[in-house]
Amino acid sequence: MRSLMLGAALAAAAASASAQESGGTMVMVTQPEPPNLASYLSTSGPIGQVATKVYEGLVTLGWDFEIQPALAKSWEVSEDGLTVTFNLQDGVTWHDGEAFDSADVQFSIMNVLREVHPRGGATLSIIEAVETPDPLTAVLKLSEPAPYLMVALNGYESPMVAQHVFEGTDIRANETANAPVGTGPFKFVEWQKGQYVRLDKNENYWRDGRPYLDRVVVRFIADASTRTAAMENGELHFAAFGAIPNIDVPRLEEMDSIEVTTKGYEYFAPIMQLQFNVDAKPFDDPAVRRAVATAMDREFVVENIWFGFGKPATGPISSNFAASGIYTADVPSFEVDDRIAAANKMLDDAGYPRGADGVRFSIVHDMTPYGEEWRRFGEYTKQVLAEIGVAAELRYEDVATWLKRVYTDYDYALSSNWLFSMPDPVLGVHRQYHSNQIRPGTVFVNGTKWSSPETDALMDAAKTETDPAARAELYAKFQNIIVEQSPIVFMHELEFTTVYNTKLHNAVSGPLGVYNSFADVWLEQ
Repeated sequence: MRSLMLGAALAAAAASASAQESGGTMVMVTQPEPPNLASYLSTSGPIGQVATKVYEGLVTLGWDFEIQPALAKSWEVSEDGLTVTFNLQDGVTWHDGEAFDSADVQFSIMNVLREVHPRGGATLSIIEAVETPDPLTAVLKLSEPAPYLMVALNGYESPMVAQHVFEGTDIRANETANAPVGTGPFKFVEWQKGQYVRLDKNENYWRDGRPYLDRVVVRFIADASTRTAAMENGELHFAAFGAIPNIDVPRLEEMDSIEVTTKGYEYFAPIMQLQFNVDAKPFDDPAVRRAVATAMDREFVVENIWFGFGKPATGPISSNFAASGIYTADVPSFEVDDRIAAANKMLDDAGYPRGADGVRFSIVHDMTPYGEEWRRFGEYTKQVLAEIGVAAELRYEDVATWLKRVYTDYDYALSSNWLFSMPDPVLGVHRQYHSNQIRPGTVFVNGTKWSSPETDALMDAAKTETDPAARAELYAKFQNIIVEQSPIVFMHELEFTTVYNTKLHNAVSGPLGVYNSFADVWLEQ
């Protein structure tokens, strides 16, 4: 397992104000090209990498997850935890010139994020109302205390949108999905499909002197070797979330003009997984799901497909939560000496004999359409399944088609995937397992269709439990049930790299990483 590479990201972030320069065009690469720029509608990773430069949240986050001002300059939480009062920044305008005010906050939370955002439907459900006593005051009324709420109100997780742009329209079909109008440091200019998105400096940005950059160009380069070459020759300044293949990272790291860091992913705690459609035969049978979980070699996948960037996962909650007590490794284990023999026996015992051709049953494996590692993982999975008598056809589609297949039509049997665990299980974990998160048309929620009154009750109790020990006990029971029933095969906790040019400063300035606004990023001319 590869150790963290801290790089020089923090040193760059500490550059003195006197050294900062204004101007220049920063060129970043996002892989794959996003299906849209509607971060209020989808948490697809590439969308947020672009949209967070345009849309902002009420708050942002420091390195230790301290809550910092953004569109809200200050806030107060009532003693009973049921009222949160936000005092908004004065003089903020949308990119079309209209004023931003508390009515936009009310509309964003109640009419957009709670209704169509993949995680907002769960995390913001405790907000019963948003009162607007004046244009610069928004008062959130909660049904119960929610200690996880503030960390979820950043620009990536809860982008504020313009009421005058969305009101009276179909939120899911609004044309702003491909031409966003926000309050952020950069304004959307154009999207040349298959090539780039251009964002220009917001000259009327509410933070004086920001942004430093004149422009951010987000390029889409399908070929991995071309992305690496473009970074090497200085055409690209920034690449996150594995846009530069792990196999090329060590060589680029040796160059004086390039830095590599694994910082900037602390907010996300991503887990890579295989997920089953538990309504589709034969994966409606837990024994079959456990057999697949047993056959997969997690260490092999980490070392040989992700080149050491990650560590085996044990269940639905990341080991990042170990310090809080929420994570437990005391769950059923699929680590056995002879994986293939054990998995074959499990399928025999479950009543799935091999036919004359050695095949027990055939499936289609839908691969995550995010690049070369996922193709290689698909090929590995096909080989492993063949060893246990399962014939797997590989299918690799564009992002939009894959998302619709998995989260709208449920027209799949087995898919690779990875989802963010987020800073609290309520934000990132519940959405994958709670029955109320089977929401056709909403992406990155419960796509397995797993439903259990017992695990629903455990999540509901943990959501409001304020005693750390009691909360940990609830989540321990939850993890044990999920692993034993295996609606998902937990492969590994992903470790991503960010590769950037040393001329770029403040490139990684907090736990949100590439999902920061880049208002403080500057480029040596």
